[in-house]
Amino acid sequence: MAKSLKQRLAILSDAAKYDASCASSGTQRRDSSASGGLGSTEGMGICHAYAPDGRCISLLKILLTNFCLYDCVYCVNRSSSNVERARFSAEEVVWLTLEFYRRNYIEGLFLSSGIIRSSDYTMEQLVRVAKDLRTLHNFRGYIHLKTIPEASPQLIEEAGLYADRLSINIELPTDQGIEQFAPQKHPARIRRSMSDLSLKIEAAKEPTLKTKRRQRFAPGGQSTQMIVGVDGATDATILGSSVDLYSRFRLRRVYYSAFSPIPDASSALPLSRPPLMREHRLYQADWLYRFYGFNVAEITSVRADGNLELDIDPKLAWALANRDRFPVDVNRAEKEMLLRVPGLGTTSVPSILSARRHKRLRLDDLERLHVSVRKVRPFIMAEGWSPLRLTDRTDLRELFAPKPKQLSLFG
Repeated sequence: MAKSLKQRLAILSDAAKYDASCASSGTQRRDSSASGGLGSTEGMGICHAYAPDGRCISLLKILLTNFCLYDCVYCVNRSSSNVERARFSAEEVVWLTLEFYRRNYIEGLFLSSGIIRSSDYTMEQLVRVAKDLRTLHNFRGYIHLKTIPEASPQLIEEAGLYADRLSINIELPTDQGIEQFAPQKHPARIRRSMSDLSLKIEAAKEPTLKTKRRQRFAPGGQSTQMIVGVDGATDATILGSSVDLYSRFRLRRVYYSAFSPIPDASSALPLSRPPLMREHRLYQADWLYRFYGFNVAEITSVRADGNLELDIDPKLAWALANRDRFPVDVNRAEKEMLLRVPGLGTTSVPSILSARRHKRLRLDDLERLHVSVRKVRPFIMAEGWSPLRLTDRTDLRELFAPKPKQLSLFG
């Protein structure tokens, strides 16, 4: 019996939850209010939904199909998996996107797919959706396409003309892991496709000799997704792989996706650490590397096994392991050291640097700058405040550890 559009939408939106997506950051500002057409990459009136793991979703996030020729052990949609299958046509995805936008449910589209017939055929269908939205319906909202590494460079190049962001999944943090758990995929080809895409994005930023205008090509850049918890890689290995990807391909983001065993794969893939908390800590560590001046060796040196602490965030874990670097004088310390103080961030540190030009800062001044004084007190000196030996307290870690919660008897 043929499935209805509603049934297929339920299947393919649920199947897409394993693909990490992003908001429309980094793309060009486009608004249809002045020029006609439909949609906007930003603005008011977007209804945001929240997934069970806390991610904010404001895109129509679906798969074109969850049929797949590949049999990656960790994937719920692999060819040998006993899941309910469904498929959209390109026209149906276009229609759904427009209707969801008109109802003010979304601000754009996140589209991925299993591999059907061939990589090129699948990529052609994805490109067709984006092209029709842009050229036939003048859709100006956000479009993120998950591309197929094995697809022809011409198809990926065409995708960049219509999508705001493209992503090619690196899959796993190690080549050995990919070869073991996704033998039909090839790490060298994935990296070559990411390199080609990076070169095209950089080339598009340069103005042409003839028009002096920049070509529009994936203005939101490229990202990738890395599944963690499959191949036994430590957090140090995962973050080291991410740093390599950032530097080589100028990625906007590496998205970490926690692997949770699915029923018929649980025997093949053991679960070593709580997946969602591990994913959360990896995102925090990634943030420290990109915006706080930490390197991977520092972040992952707290534990001998190269993994991050799960009960406290990696910045606090580093501070507790390096107590000789504290307390930090908020009135004299350099920006780089202030950024390493637990409780101070990329917003509060510039405010501190600006405010201390005019006066010596006290704890109440930090409060007025929206700093959590309770968290920073053990790690700083300020006018009228010194923690004495507070940093050396044996129970300092317990002061910051999350409070125990009573488990529900009816959960």
